[in-house]
Amino acid sequence: MADMRHRIAGFAAAASIFAADQATKWAVIHPLDLKAKGLVTLLPIFDLRWVENFGVSMGFLIAGSNSERWLLVGLTALIASCVAVWLWREKQRVDAIALGLVLGGALGNILDRVRFGHVVDFLDLHFGNWHPFLVFNVADAAITIGVLLLVLRAVLTREKKDPAENANA
Repeated sequence: MADMRHRIAGFAAAASIFAADQATKWAVIHPLDLKAKGLVTLLPIFDLRWVENFGVSMGFLIAGSNSERWLLVGLTALIASCVAVWLWREKQRVDAIALGLVLGGALGNILDRVRFGHVVDFLDLHFGNWHPFLVFNVADAAITIGVLLLVLRAVLTREKKDPAENANA
């Protein structure tokens, strides 16, 4: 029963992230018309900036043609499927939610590639001319947070070796 609650929490996180990602992208595309404006300053350190991302994280695997776009869609869909299977099998609630963040973000960016041929990025955090991140979106933030949670849990909750194992090493 606990596994089912973890699954529900993970898939609910995925659905929430997907919905939030698509809603914010709809807002910047339609009512705000950010593509035409290019840039809207919200705070001295935070802008909305229109970027069409044809690659994946940090500009890797840029899809320069339509066939490369669909290969990238297929590759990211395969990865998202693996994350969904991992989420289904996950026994730890925190990990299930982290995987849900990754899955929801991945699905949001996949839908962009299918619909537009690129991912819509628009969040730009900066300090003067220093940009600690590339322009990103809700999906990217969720993927990053989910992966960081998984890495932190893996590092902080390592099982201690049995003293007998250390004697044999």
